[in-house]
Amino acid sequence: MKCRIEHDCIGDREVPEDAIYGVQTLRASENFKITGIPISHYPQLVNALAYIKKAAALTNNQLGLLDDERKEAIAAACDQLLEGKHHDQFIVDVIQGGAGTSTNMNANEVIANLGLINMGAEKGDYEKLHPNIHVNMAQSTNDVYPTALRLALITKLDLLIESMEYLKQSFADKGKEFSRVIKMGRTQLQDAVPMTLGQEFASYATMIGEDIERVREAKDLIREINMGGTAIGTGLNAPPKYARIVTEKLCELTGYDLELAPDLVEATQDTGAYVQLSGVLKRVAVKISKICNDLRLLSSGPRCGLNEINLPRMAPGSSIMPGKVNPIIPEVVNQIAFTVIGSDMTVTMAAEAGQLELNVMEPSIAASLFNSLVIMRRGFRTLADRCVCGITANEERCRQYVEHSIGLVTALNPYIGYERSTEVANEALDTGRSVYEVVLEKGYMSKQDLDDALSPEKMTHTHPLNLLPK
Repeated sequence: MKCRIEHDCIGDREVPEDAIYGVQTLRASENFKITGIPISHYPQLVNALAYIKKAAALTNNQLGLLDDERKEAIAAACDQLLEGKHHDQFIVDVIQGGAGTSTNMNANEVIANLGLINMGAEKGDYEKLHPNIHVNMAQSTNDVYPTALRLALITKLDLLIESMEYLKQSFADKGKEFSRVIKMGRTQLQDAVPMTLGQEFASYATMIGEDIERVREAKDLIREINMGGTAIGTGLNAPPKYARIVTEKLCELTGYDLELAPDLVEATQDTGAYVQLSGVLKRVAVKISKICNDLRLLSSGPRCGLNEINLPRMAPGSSIMPGKVNPIIPEVVNQIAFTVIGSDMTVTMAAEAGQLELNVMEPSIAASLFNSLVIMRRGFRTLADRCVCGITANEERCRQYVEHSIGLVTALNPYIGYERSTEVANEALDTGRSVYEVVLEKGYMSKQDLDDALSPEKMTHTHPLNLLPK
């Protein structure tokens, strides 16, 4: 293998000639053989680094710190990355020591070498364009890495919200489709009161809609960045106007409404926004997992379970039981939720582990949040397309449950009173007869009044006040 010699503070190293990264990236790839997931696995993070380096070059040029040739070379290199080129050169493991320094240097070296190629020079000829001196000018890992993380998170959160909106609409559509299917509502897995299957599915859409708003609120916290704070937030080695201008450039390049933190020392060490976001992701995962539990219960059977709905038959469910089909899509979303809940604990502990002016555990926070966002987005789309959209109702089964349920008597409370309703419920339970039959036998209501009181419209949409004789 042909190699070139590069030098850093540790010493000289041979770097593969065809590599666009440099010596510090090579060392990091050797030091951190951890997850096997390189930062190139998250293209939004690579793009975020490119936006930052381009914004920094434009700012440094505007302030007279970087000449036009180097500025153009850096900007062109960043544009190549933003076009999706050379992402394979970001080889550092996503979990790493050093507070993200290896990620920052991976970006600096790739951009410097691409810039050198654009200038007609050789890779590694850092006297012409240096990773630290020019690409990293007026920056530190401690403002670049968290800003890149936030930019990438904004992009990923937009994708998550799209998938949540899609899932919400899937449930809303089923709510309309099942609006006339009367069924028994349940509390504590016991018969409660009648409702429609449409109301049940519409409630899932509402739940997801509420969580979409919580995700948007958490996303709003991520917009605050600490660019210009450099090492600990004091802005050492950055010109006075740099922080404001580089933030403006980033807004122009990304189209995001970013805000410069009012206290850069605080912003450099504070990871509270990540904890908040992670908590919201956990909330979303918990609630959608609960919905999946409901889908599994409602579709249980087909002969010996509730069997109120049918989930799409996606795959054979057993190697030994012929014809068995399992609710595999809700099951996989349950497992996504378990992973997200575990990742939330990782984010919590990593945020707590910060010391003094910096939290060095941000790579762990980044990996956890990115993984959660990726599997949630994919899982929610899968749930919508391969499960919810194909659900059908067993309308007759649902109605039979209502007609034979003791819980039906609750709808008669306003008409015959609590005591008589209790009496009817107990007798129906003891004799195996229906509530309907017992009420008629005792003469508590006429058939016409009873049919009216137990109509689906009355039971699911009206809330009568005291109808007992005064």
